[in-house]
Amino acid sequence: MNIAVVGLGLIGGSMAKAIKRATRHTVLGADKSESALLKAELLGAIDARLTDETLSTCDLVIVALYPRDTVDYILSHAHLFRPGALVVDCAGVKRCVCEALFGAPALARVTFMGGHPMAGREFSGFDYAKDDLFENASMILVPAPGTDVATVQMAKDFFLSLGFGRVRFSTPSEHDEMIALTSQLAHIVSSAYVKSPLAARHKGFSAGSFLDMTRVARLNEDMWTELFFDNADMLSQELGGIIKRLEGYKLALDTRATVTMKQLLREGREAKEALDE
Repeated sequence: MNIAVVGLGLIGGSMAKAIKRATRHTVLGADKSESALLKAELLGAIDARLTDETLSTCDLVIVALYPRDTVDYILSHAHLFRPGALVVDCAGVKRCVCEALFGAPALARVTFMGGHPMAGREFSGFDYAKDDLFENASMILVPAPGTDVATVQMAKDFFLSLGFGRVRFSTPSEHDEMIALTSQLAHIVSSAYVKSPLAARHKGFSAGSFLDMTRVARLNEDMWTELFFDNADMLSQELGGIIKRLEGYKLALDTRATVTMKQLLREGREAKEALDE
């Protein structure tokens, strides 16, 4: 089938490369960057550039843009989609995207399904795209209520064919609630942690723990600010929770409360062990 990939950054570029590696589908790519398009063509990540004319021939349209750009692109190009096509986005938040697109009259002829590939790197752009970025990763799909079961199964089978280890189905609200903890909070904590004045002197004193804690501080501030603000209510709740829990550790330190500190650490260890079971 013909597949359009709109946005050839880290995620879209990796999606295009994975499709070309793992399937025989034709990939048509679009990006605002001429450099990204040229590299995608030269490396064989896309078969050709996507145009308004070829968009109407695509059975599947994968949109890998920022959330608001995703909504704008899909609504402004809805009249060009092939009737019966499946349109899947890759944005890191789902409520603001799905609320704008589920049931939109402009999309009556196609099926829109929210998506979020749970994979990434601390670098952005096509230069860092990898054909195995999604290997064994989780793909979250958010179908609108009433979506045809056969279409949902087709989407699941397609993403598994690219190397994803599992497909998880969710609602927009559940997705954003969980992502606030598993992704967004981690990026905020990493960003705050690396700002310690001592961090500049870490060499020779640091090992895996420091690297793990600071890796995702190397982020794209434009994209992550939009993601944070589009999920501000749920992210603020998680941020408030960790601040409160950290205050408990600080109080135990300041008061030399050995029993309390041991209890806090034990609770953390047991919580991690429960996750690993």
